[in-house]
Amino acid sequence: MIRIQRLLAATDLSAPARHAAERAALVARELGAALDLLHVISVAPVDRLRRLLAEASADIEAQIAADATTEMQRLADSLQLQFNVRPTTHVEHGGLLRQIDARAAASAANMLVLGARGASFMRHLLLGSTAERMVRRTTRPMLVVKQPARGPYQRLLVPVDFSPASRPACELARALAPRAELVLLHAFEVPFETRLRSAGVQDETLRKYRETAQSQAERAMQSFLAAASLPSAPVTTLVLHGDASSLIIEQEQERDCDLVVVGKRGESMVDDFLLGSVTKHVLQASQGDVLVSV
Repeated sequence: MIRIQRLLAATDLSAPARHAAERAALVARELGAALDLLHVISVAPVDRLRRLLAEASADIEAQIAADATTEMQRLADSLQLQFNVRPTTHVEHGGLLRQIDARAAASAANMLVLGARGASFMRHLLLGSTAERMVRRTTRPMLVVKQPARGPYQRLLVPVDFSPASRPACELARALAPRAELVLLHAFEVPFETRLRSAGVQDETLRKYRETAQSQAERAMQSFLAAASLPSAPVTTLVLHGDASSLIIEQEQERDCDLVVVGKRGESMVDDFLLGSVTKHVLQASQGDVLVSV
């Protein structure tokens, strides 16, 4: 059984990044978990500032750190007032990913929370190499927040490919939002369907192949659901023909899901999800938050 006992939320102290801190505080309150807030001061901008202000006092970095510490304390006070959660604050210097890893290890955090946009690194988190490198290197689940935290998650979309990674993703979804509805989505395609069509295979034959593939996928979904033994909240299952990345976005919006939960490893769709075009497509196009399971 997965238990989320401590969250680490990274923030650049921008207004958009506040959504991530607020979501982390809301989750911490709902689960009775501890919360750490981390702000990383990058060494490179500080060095550039020193060069620009050569005649300034030697304690520029100390002043920047003091200002950041004050802002972090204000954020912590606000979160306590709003969510009745008292975060522990940390201000570190150095490389962003390295400091997130170090603080997560020191705090024994079992979930990372990052904002989708911010004034600095978070602005491009989902569009550049930072997110991919963070996803590849982290050994902890990572929640990427896009929307304001207006309440607990209500409906979670969980793409499954029935690989060993699918069940932990479902368990993590349930651990994060015990009372939310789970929508399990399996996307299937007929192997080599495009080539078969190009080779002149008739539409009626392809239709029969799809029907057979759908029946097999539906049976696999029921077997998966029975083995997963998901308790508490309702579970809806979807077995749909088509491209996985497109179906994820389509069903997220059609079903009004406020969180998409994906596994980090899998045998097909989910494996590609974090390494290729599906990752970028879903993270860019999804309306709600995204949780990456490990």
